[in-house]
Amino acid sequence: MIFSALLLGFMPTVFFQEPEETTLEAAQRNVAELEAELGPEHLDLVAPLNAVMMIHYGQARYGKAEDVCRRVLEIREKVYGPEHPEVAQSLQHLAVLLGTQGSYAKARPLYERSLSIQEKVLGPEHPDVALALNNLAGLLYGQGSYAEARSLYERSLAIYEKIYGLEHSRVALALNNLAGLLDMQGSYAEARPLYERSLAIYEKSLGPEHPDVATSLNNLAVFLNEMGSYADARPLYERSLAIREKSLGSEHPDVATSLNNLALLLDDMGSYAEARPLYERSLGIWEKTLGPDHPDVATALNNLATFLHDMGSDAEARPLYERSLGIWEKTLGPDHPDVALALNNLAAFLHDMGSDAEARPLYERSLAIREKSFGPEHPDIATALNNLAWLLQEQGSYAEARPLYERSLAIWGKAFGPEHPNVADSLNNLAWLLQEQGSYAEARPLYERGFSTTIKHLSKNMGAMTEVERFQFLAIKTGPEPLLLNLVAIRGEGPDKD
Repeated sequence: MIFSALLLGFMPTVFFQEPEETTLEAAQRNVAELEAELGPEHLDLVAPLNAVMMIHYGQARYGKAEDVCRRVLEIREKVYGPEHPEVAQSLQHLAVLLGTQGSYAKARPLYERSLSIQEKVLGPEHPDVALALNNLAGLLYGQGSYAEARSLYERSLAIYEKIYGLEHSRVALALNNLAGLLDMQGSYAEARPLYERSLAIYEKSLGPEHPDVATSLNNLAVFLNEMGSYADARPLYERSLAIREKSLGSEHPDVATSLNNLALLLDDMGSYAEARPLYERSLGIWEKTLGPDHPDVATALNNLATFLHDMGSDAEARPLYERSLGIWEKTLGPDHPDVALALNNLAAFLHDMGSDAEARPLYERSLAIREKSFGPEHPDIATALNNLAWLLQEQGSYAEARPLYERSLAIWGKAFGPEHPNVADSLNNLAWLLQEQGSYAEARPLYERGFSTTIKHLSKNMGAMTEVERFQFLAIKTGPEPLLLNLVAIRGEGPDKD
């Protein structure tokens, strides 16, 4: 069963400028005054309308932001025609807003049209083309189209390096995004030097205490946390937090992100007494700065709930899971992928509590949302299938569970390749089901494939690690050991007979 606590690090899309007006009322008043003076379709309305859009976006009113963005796009198309760089910028903004709302199929043609305009008007190696490639790659990454995303990230990086040289902050951004994709694909040995190079560039070009340095420190720390290198990750999180508190103030949302991630690390390390107040402070900052119904508040509630559940405080955890789900449904709509995540986590909690009758429809709804949002072959669908199959297996519904495990395995294999740890876990899960059914002859080759997959993955990534790093990495993995033990346990066609 897979819970999803949310480490907030890699963000593949960077696009908007901060608005000059910081309050919605002032920004709307500015628009109204200019509209009365110039008419509803004047080009001078674009900047103040974009300010209104950004304020709505920052407050998670994505539908309202989309409405304003469409108006800006309409003005620009009317004034400039359909193939102007300013039109391309508005298409980018609208695509990001649609993607944020989970409308990936609607967002993609807008990204592609924007890219086409910029390539035609500006040439194939312009910085704005690189940014358009980056943003389209971010959408493809979210859709699980990793091979397509990688080629766009690499092209974006090459453009930035050619224009700006090897040590510009835009190059650092492109390296960070490519590293995040490689990390997701399990190519840890390729990802780490890119994260480290990105950080070094930011420090050299912006100085050691710039907020972008804090973001880069955070992303490298997230990676090290995932690798089990807790001792290396902690000072990076702490330095990132210190930079953000100094540069942004102690109650900025980015400070809450750093607190959240440091809390997750301390949680992983077993330092529960240190972790809880950081979770709670993170939640408090987000509630104060963004309001009680913002998606980031839902993230904080989800993570605190998972912590409390792990601590055995289930009576405290359940209402937080439910409130988190309610926020995501309210702000993003009932069919958003983040709602699917919240449903998955509440279902996993209920399953742990023995409330399978409540858990099953939540798992099924989570799966349906993901299939609707992503199509049938996204890795998140494999996660949903795996979790529902686990529930069915524990209920003894082997005939229902098996095709779900098999479909999950096929999706992960297609998305990540045959040597990814998720493929090994999926092989192990299917083999365990077959073993429980007494199908030892079918189970054994799956265990063997899973073990071989794990060994290949480890060999691919551990060569670049120190001995200490290898032990840390293995300490958090459950792949090789249970696979080997399970293989040994069924060495014959079945259990030994007396």
